[in-house]
Amino acid sequence: MLVTLKGLLEDAKNKKQAVGAFNGTTLEGIRAIIGAAEELRRPVILQHAQSHDTIIDLNEIAPLMLHYARSASVPVAVHLDHGSTFKRCMEAIRAGFTSVMYDASARPFEQNLMETAEIVKAAHSVGVSVEAELGHVANVNEDPGEDNIYTDPALAEEFVKRTGVDCLAVAFGTVHGLYVKQPKLDLSIVTQISEKNGIPLVMHGGSGVSGDNYRRAIKEGICKINYYTYMNTAGGNAAKSFVKQSGEHLAYDRLTLAATEAMKQDVMAAMRIFGMDE
Repeated sequence: MLVTLKGLLEDAKNKKQAVGAFNGTTLEGIRAIIGAAEELRRPVILQHAQSHDTIIDLNEIAPLMLHYARSASVPVAVHLDHGSTFKRCMEAIRAGFTSVMYDASARPFEQNLMETAEIVKAAHSVGVSVEAELGHVANVNEDPGEDNIYTDPALAEEFVKRTGVDCLAVAFGTVHGLYVKQPKLDLSIVTQISEKNGIPLVMHGGSGVSGDNYRRAIKEGICKINYYTYMNTAGGNAAKSFVKQSGEHLAYDRLTLAATEAMKQDVMAAMRIFGMDE
């Protein structure tokens, strides 16, 4: 069933849990994500990142995402991940997405705030939730600079009050992509921001964080966890193994089934942690 992001995250916050947000860049990925959520009876966020337009365009994948969300037996929010322009956010809203993320985190604070507030005003007028980012969560091969490694709690309080965002992605030591070593997380930042604002907080760069660190972050106020790299790698590794085992007679449709199942199992493992299962 298709639901709003705001409702999902408010429920997660009350239960001191987090909802997994998984990028479905292919039909197989979407099936894996929804299949995992239905098997575990968990709510889920199905998202498409603007950077993945090189794999499949928003207008191509949106109907698939919305079809699977509406048909699902569990609550599903359909979300634009890392939208970089007002135009792209409006395209996602017109396509039927129930939430958008506007990412102006690499821009000056006041510019980020003003542009985000404009999108919040437009999105809220049609019942769509908005996520923003303050403090830049870098890629593993990127040097974000010392000033952007961590979100300033005082600025976060001002940002939330002036924009009216529904949830905020904060930088506290995670990065996007495959970690070469365990990240150094400053969870006191999450605690301070959560206490000052009360809105659900978001962890980006979720793949590769240890189970203990996930649980600690959730206890401090993280309610949405973006997770893609390890799920995607699980599918790729399954495809590689399938090719090796198939010999000369390789069936592509069977390969996709193997990749789908591997991604589903990886998503389920993440969901169990995010739901604070023992």
